Amino acid sequence: MISGLWNGISGLDTFEKALSSQSNNISNTNTIGHKSDTISFQDMMYQSRYGKGVMVQDIRKDFSQGGLKVTNNDLDVAIEGKGFFIVNDPLTGENFYTRAGNFKVGANGTLQTVDGKMVYGSTPVLTNLTSSDGTSQFTNKYNTEITSKQISTADYIESINAKTTDYTLSAQDSGVSGSGFKDRASKISDIRDLITNYNEKLDLYVSNPNAASTPATSQQTQISYASFLTDLQSEDDYIEVSINGENVRQYFDTDVQTTMNLFADKLSSVTGLTASVDTSGLVTIDSLVPGKDFDIKDAAINNNAPVITETIAPSIGSGRGMVDSARTALKNALEAADAKFLEMTHTIGNSNAALTGIGEIQLKLDSLNIVENVFGNLSIENGVIYAKDGENKFLIGKLETAYFINPEGLNPQGNNLYAANVEAGDPLNAQYVNKLVGGAVELSNTNLGDGLVDMMVYQRAFEASSKSITTADEFLKTALQLKK
Repeated sequence: MISGLWNGISGLDTFEKALSSQSNNISNTNTIGHKSDTISFQDMMYQSRYGKGVMVQDIRKDFSQGGLKVTNNDLDVAIEGKGFFIVNDPLTGENFYTRAGNFKVGANGTLQTVDGKMVYGSTPVLTNLTSSDGTSQFTNKYNTEITSKQISTADYIESINAKTTDYTLSAQDSGVSGSGFKDRASKISDIRDLITNYNEKLDLYVSNPNAASTPATSQQTQISYASFLTDLQSEDDYIEVSINGENVRQYFDTDVQTTMNLFADKLSSVTGLTASVDTSGLVTIDSLVPGKDFDIKDAAINNNAPVITETIAPSIGSGRGMVDSARTALKNALEAADAKFLEMTHTIGNSNAALTGIGEIQLKLDSLNIVENVFGNLSIENGVIYAKDGENKFLIGKLETAYFINPEGLNPQGNNLYAANVEAGDPLNAQYVNKLVGGAVELSNTNLGDGLVDMMVYQRAFEASSKSITTADEFLKTALQLKK
């Protein structure tokens, strides 16, 4: 009879805990990233094969996937698969882990949880800076966007952004007649052609970033008019050549050298070309666009045909070398127009298995020394954080997630946080076992139907345990009355 009392008491205690656990699950139905508790029971000691009650065996988290809810909030991120976001308490320096991806921008510009924990991730390295004057920030004078490309491979993520000052205002006529003279309109036309070429080469690079690096070469063609210069004597005499189907002709003017100089100047006005002539009558035509093939033919002085020699054949190149050639050509043309060029390449490695070197993620573009503006329009794509300023999209961070061999061993801390311990194991990079979905959050995985049924079962078990106590008490009363 005494055993019956203690068995009933153990049932009351155990099912009170079970009710508490299940009610906690139900109360957190709308908690972002909440993982429900699963309680299990075990029998207690036996004496002469008689059981002595029940107790809680274990309470473990159920880390099955919760549903995803689209929020369209730029800083919301959901984990689909295994793993946890890594956050840090700035007061204690301790790392915690969470499934709740409803983040915010802190007062200091860093990515934070709603209660002020620092969200950890990888930050980019400036792997290339090409600047006309040593400037390392897109100040407001860089008001003309050239390109913004994003590249993602198995090994790295990269963003390439380039801008220039207003070359249409700074361009002026320059050079010496007959030796690379360029007027303002030709300079502007050349730059626009080189911008197009640069973007085309970047697109090729983006499509195959692992291609071998081979620089491009620019076409050079020479035409020797020396044998026929004496034919240039009157205003009806002319010198000409066909370039890409367009005829370039110069009639005799003043004297032979003046005529040849003016002819070279006309060639230099062709978009993408520059030309010079020496005193012997040798005209050299250089392409400003690496890899571009110009069809140069039908050279003549009156009816005489001089020899055309392609001294350097164009080649498009490949990989980074191709891009470098296009960038250098564009930069040179901009500087010739008294404009400034600035390109930045930011890179984040994609193979940080040990999660080394991660830290807080700064979102302010001015603090990152990228642009003068404080904030861009933020977006998170597959865990990669971008900030868009105008037409330029900058890589500013990458969320890192961790998983554990035994996540059920993590120690729940409240506030959607878990602490690592020996039972859970060491944190490992989870990038290959999950997908990060931007503009969404993970909902609680609590099953209301199962929870309510379990609540009723535990309630009945609690009532039955209390009934066993009252029954044992009645037995004791009867026994005591027999003694009387």
